[in-house]
Amino acid sequence: MEDHGVSSTKMPAGNKGSFRDTSLSGQERDVSSSEVLEAIENVIQDVLKSLAQNKAPVLTVANRSDWRNIEFKDSVGLQMIPHCTTKQIRSDCPRSAQRFALILKILSMIYKMVQSNTYATKRDIYYSDTQLFGSQSVVDNIINDISCMLKIPRRSLHILSTTKGFVAGNLSYTEEDGTKVQCTYSATAVTVPSNVQGIKNLISHAKFMLIVEKDATFQRLLDDDFCKRVCPCIMITGRGIPDLNTRLLVRKLWDTFQIPIFSLMDADPHGIEIMCVYKYGSVSMSFEAHHLTVPSIKWLGLLPSDLQRLNIPKDALIPFTKQDQNKLASIQKRPYIACQPTWKKELEIMAASKLKAEIQVLTTLSSDYLSRVYLPNKLQFGGWL
Repeated sequence: MEDHGVSSTKMPAGNKGSFRDTSLSGQERDVSSSEVLEAIENVIQDVLKSLAQNKAPVLTVANRSDWRNIEFKDSVGLQMIPHCTTKQIRSDCPRSAQRFALILKILSMIYKMVQSNTYATKRDIYYSDTQLFGSQSVVDNIINDISCMLKIPRRSLHILSTTKGFVAGNLSYTEEDGTKVQCTYSATAVTVPSNVQGIKNLISHAKFMLIVEKDATFQRLLDDDFCKRVCPCIMITGRGIPDLNTRLLVRKLWDTFQIPIFSLMDADPHGIEIMCVYKYGSVSMSFEAHHLTVPSIKWLGLLPSDLQRLNIPKDALIPFTKQDQNKLASIQKRPYIACQPTWKKELEIMAASKLKAEIQVLTTLSSDYLSRVYLPNKLQFGGWL
């Protein structure tokens, strides 16, 4: 659903506080139920006050997707500026009245869940009335707007994310309900927990963590026993664009163990974009940057320069599409590329060649080249950026 008929304004002084649950370490603290209820009640009271004055109620939310509201900090990544521009969701405007109503509807659902100490996924909320919401993306965007507006993380709103990521390797922990999870001796991957903040007793002897873009590559490395072959490590994949829980887990593992984190992505603009989400965050979730980003992540591969260095056959590479060119051009303009000269050079190599490659291209050299040669050499000789 489009936000038509919205006006941009500066965030009022009363809304300029930082995200209320972020500590200096980036770890979340639990926002109490009473705080959540009070925040929702304040919104509803403002609506009632407007009605009592015969004025059309208006909800003010941050322009989360506007780059003008984003600042880049080396230590945090992309974060929302304190005095960001906002948009008004008006109840008397035909183009935004429905969104106004949907925000109040979801606020009502959240209020009831917090009161009764029950939880729901975004998917649950959508399927509670598919005709009303229209699509899952409408629900997703409204929930993020509410989280940003109230300055309360999604978990404290009793909304759970559906997890699609996997973790494997030298790691064990206890889930919130007391379930002990042992990745170290498991031959298969473990699903990333749905409540990352609730896990405790994390134990690992891993020397590094490897973020893998795709599930197929992750499973291949698992089959090749990579987590034990070189040295103990933790592997994690978001299976493409990472969900919130996968990003939270990467951050929690970094905060807990402070070990090097490397990323293994396809040598294409989409893979680079995904790596940047893990490292620097995304524009739409910049209001939660302090506990989602890990700026210390290193780019291990697949580097555009690796394709030349390893003499990968040209016919094994994939020509750029117009979409690829636009995506790469967009990434090259990002504020964090300016402070990453080695990354900038790699992007220039890719732009000049107009060619991309998936990690599987290494099988043209040998079937197990990735786990037997490429990764061990990179890790031993410092082949990361």
